Formats: sequence, C-alpha cells, structure tokens
Amino acid sequence: MKIVIYGANELAGIIAAKLFEDHDIIIIDEDTSKRHSFEKLDLEFVIGSGANINVLESVGIKTADIFIACTDNDEANIVACLTVTNMAKLKTLCVVSKKDNVESLSLVRGSKYQKELLIDYVLWPEELMTQEIFRIITVPNAIDVENFANGKARLLEYRIDDETKFINKKVKDCSFPDETLIVGITRENKLFIPNGETELLLNDKVIFMGSSYSLDILANRFFQDTSGVKQVTIIGGGNVGLMLAQNLEKANMKIKLIENDYKRCVELTENLKHTLVLNGDGANYDLLESERIGESDVVVSVTNNDEKNLLCSLLAKHLGVPKVISRVYKNANSSLFEKVGIDVAISQNGAAIDDIENHLIKTDIEILATVERGQGEVLEISVPFNFKTEMIMNLKLPVKAIIAIIQRRNRVIIPRGTTQVMPSDNLIIFTTQENSDSIKEYFKRC
Repeated sequence: MKIVIYGANELAGIIAAKLFEDHDIIIIDEDTSKRHSFEKLDLEFVIGSGANINVLESVGIKTADIFIACTDNDEANIVACLTVTNMAKLKTLCVVSKKDNVESLSLVRGSKYQKELLIDYVLWPEELMTQEIFRIITVPNAIDVENFANGKARLLEYRIDDETKFINKKVKDCSFPDETLIVGITRENKLFIPNGETELLLNDKVIFMGSSYSLDILANRFFQDTSGVKQVTIIGGGNVGLMLAQNLEKANMKIKLIENDYKRCVELTENLKHTLVLNGDGANYDLLESERIGESDVVVSVTNNDEKNLLCSLLAKHLGVPKVISRVYKNANSSLFEKVGIDVAISQNGAAIDDIENHLIKTDIEILATVERGQGEVLEISVPFNFKTEMIMNLKLPVKAIIAIIQRRNRVIIPRGTTQVMPSDNLIIFTTQENSDSIKEYFKRC
C-alpha cells in the first residue's frame, strides 16, 4: 500500500517504523528539521503542507491508498483530510485532540447533516488511553488488561513480587484455574513464550489469557484483592483526567482529582458530580500528604508533562500507594518509568497504533492488541473453510505461538493440546512481534 502521512511527530514515527517494510510511506511536514528523525527508515520525506493541493499532487495522492493526518493541530488535520477527499478516492484518518472536534466530526458518519462520508476514521488517542487506564484500574493489581470475545475472554498481566504465591516455581507446578493459560513472560524487558519447565522469577511480568471467569478466580486466589479498588486519586484535570473521573464515577469509586489551574477546577466541578476536585500542584509533597493521598488504592498521573508525571508518581509511591499509573508522552520513556518503580506507564500513541492498523490496513488477520510496547501481539485469525480438522498438539506451527482462545459459533473455548481446530473457527493467538508474520503466513497457506 501507498500511505501518505501528514505530520512528522512521534505518532507518525511509530506508524512509519511499524509499516515501512511492507508499505510505501511518504511523510509530509513543513518543518525541515524533522527530516533527520526519519533518516533510518526507507521512506520519502516531503517538505510542505498536507492541505496544499500542489504538495499533494507532487506526492501522487491520486495513487495513494491511505492518508493519515496526525499533526498536533486538529484544524490542520481536518482541512488536510477534507482536501484529500476532494482530490482522490482513498481512505482517510484524522487524528484529533479536542472533544468538540470529535463530536463535530461524528457528523461524517452518516448523520442527517451529511449526505456522504467525508472522513473515514476519526481517532482520538486520549480517549483510547483513558479506556486502557480504566480497564487496568478496575482489575486489582493487573498492569495490563484486554477483553476479547465480547468480554467472555481476557488478557491480564501481573508482575511477580515477593508475596506472589508461585514465585520460583515452574509453570507446570502452578495450580492455576482451569481455562487459564500463561502465554508470555517479560524478563529484563524481553518478552518470550514460556513452556512448562519455565521458572517464574521475581519481577517477571506474566501474561495470562483465558475465560473471564477463570481469570477472576486467578486474581482472587493469587493476586488478592477481593475488596477491589475503592479510592482513586487523579493528578491532572485535562481531557484524560476528566474522562477517567467520569468513568470511575459510574463505577461508584471514591475519587480525588488534583488540578493546578483554578479555572479548569471550576470546569471540572461543573462536569463531575461525585469527585472531590482539589486546586493545587500534584507534585507538592505537603499537599499529597495533607490530603492523605497515600490511602488511595490507585494514583493516576495524567498531566501534559512527562517529567511532572514521573515526579508525581514517585511521590505517590513514597507515600505508600500500592498501584501507580503514569501517562507517558514520549514512548521511549515508558521503560524508564517502570525501571524506577512506576507500576504502569501508558503512552497515548502506543494506544493508537492498533486502531490505525485494524481500521485502515485490514486483512483477514486482525491485531486485537499489542503488549509490552509492541513486543507481543494478539492476533485474530479465521481458519479457512478448507482447513483439515486437527488437534492443536499436532499442528506444526513454524514458530512459537499459543492458541489461547477458539471462538466457534457462539462458544468460547480455552483450548488444550487435544482440542481440535476446525474450519471456520476464529482463533485468538498470542505470539511475539518477530514471529507474527510467520503465524499469519502459516494460516494463509492452510
């Protein structure tokens, strides 16, 4: 595919790095100094505006398949997408950062005010990140949560600490609930797929997949906490802070929200019914201590600055908060945050990549989720109708991968080695990023 991207920011860099090997990528940006960030990638960099007709003609927009507008300016993205739509027939994706623009652009999706579709997909990365944070908060002690099969199956990731009951045990010796599989382990920042002989060590991050019911049992039996999360403190009252507080209110949690800007505090108070809004600096230790933030079950720092989020998160950990989640703007900072003790570091750009692939670069194989900053992938693969029925243990997969879930009509099956894979099954498979293409090719050949 030929993909034209307007905006040479970090999101564009992540998209380009992920797709340039299989697709023809062209980056457009007015700032010549940004060119050097893309020099290591085999792509074309064009100086100019993605809304300029001459620039778009020069990159051959009429022969392109996809146009992505992802600058840091909503209006520029919108104008660029509308310009491209009038010049060529291709898929368009518009990245926005303001709720008002999301609501206005929803008109392009078939409302009575629009006769035709003008923009194919509107992406608000902050909303995706908010949903991810909410999922993690609502599952005690988990550091990643994904739902599959309409909520009937899940992925949960936990970090092993001194109190974990199966520390230093082999996988085969752990009495995990039925319908529960360990599909991946991250050790010293490297993800791998374990076997029964793999020993579970301190600080390992272990990825489980299985039925939602079995993973609930797992959480209660091994990772405590039957009481659940009751009190959450949010530092930062921007879009993410507000949306997260609104979602948590619906879950009947006790919420404190700290925001430094007084006018914004007034707006937050008007939009939140059951949240205590505090005007102050979330990096002020005396404020955190006087407001007894250490009694929170979870603290989430979502200001618009990585350094501030890191400081607020470290202060929360010092006060004894058991679970701290931090927003990260620069993707490269995620591992640094976790190295210094932050439980979960989430990048809004990372949350956006799966959506972009699945909505615009659709194939018979869909990436349902990525984990550990893209090291692992959860794939959904439809088994061809002419596939010969075979037990999982007899499948000759070319690389390491785990068939974690089988969807067969209305049934959700957590398979064993003797479970049969049948034609037209939908398989949810966990594998590492480097092995993903081999698994896709295997089922395409079947």
